[in-house]
Amino acid sequence: MLKIRKVSEVYGMRVFTDSGDYFGDIEEAVLTNTKVGGWRIRATKNSYLVKILGSAKGVIVPHNLVSSVGDVMIISKNAVPAYKDEETAA
Repeated sequence: MLKIRKVSEVYGMRVFTDSGDYFGDIEEAVLTNTKVGGWRIRATKNSYLVKILGSAKGVIVPHNLVSSVGDVMIISKNAVPAYKDEETAA
């Protein structure tokens, strides 16, 4: 059975990648005309986003990269920005 959620119910929900990494928390939905176009994900303490973004506050993930929404949101690993380790870059 298809379960429908209100957009307001997902604010603050934890976001994980499909490989199990904690990505951040949902801060806002990006709406286009009549549907959700994307999600603004806030970089929170101990999240993967803090590691790769540094001082940035978060990212916008297109809705087509969301795999599922339940108790948590699962996104595709393709939504994760590329991360270059400073040690390997030197």
